[in-house]
Amino acid sequence: MLSSTITRPLQLVTRVMQWSSAVIVMGITSYFINKGPRGLSITYQEIISTISVVFFLPGFVSPFMPTALGKFVLGIDVVFSYLWLTAFIFAAQDYNRNNCLLNAPPGITCSKKRANEAFIFLTFIFTFFGMFLEVLGLWAYRRENVPVREKTGGAHGGPADAPVATA
Repeated sequence: MLSSTITRPLQLVTRVMQWSSAVIVMGITSYFINKGPRGLSITYQEIISTISVVFFLPGFVSPFMPTALGKFVLGIDVVFSYLWLTAFIFAAQDYNRNNCLLNAPPGITCSKKRANEAFIFLTFIFTFFGMFLEVLGLWAYRRENVPVREKTGGAHGGPADAPVATA
């Protein structure tokens, strides 16, 4: 049986990893912008990471307030999973094609560029996992907190498995 006592810690760990990865991407990408010329993909990565750091914050509270924030956080996860997937595709194209030293920003070591790519992927995958854990958390919360209705039979209000009286 899945319960909120299982899903809450998993949601929190996923949210911490998601937010931390976005902060690391923001830092590395800011370093790239500071060091040299920037292309469109670096600008995109910086914008997505900066916005994510703010929009991922309600995810820390949603395990404890699923009725108030669950659907909102789920919507954020759906939108940002696509945005992070796009950022990962841009990074993979920039750093894995041809010579990565020559791609924007030129002169920065490939290890830093691939570290950025790795953390972009981690942010994407934790956002993707967060989406599923949010659904599981909402499901577990509703299953635990919605009262179960008793079955009643027919118009007479008797039990459903009682013999029916015929006239």
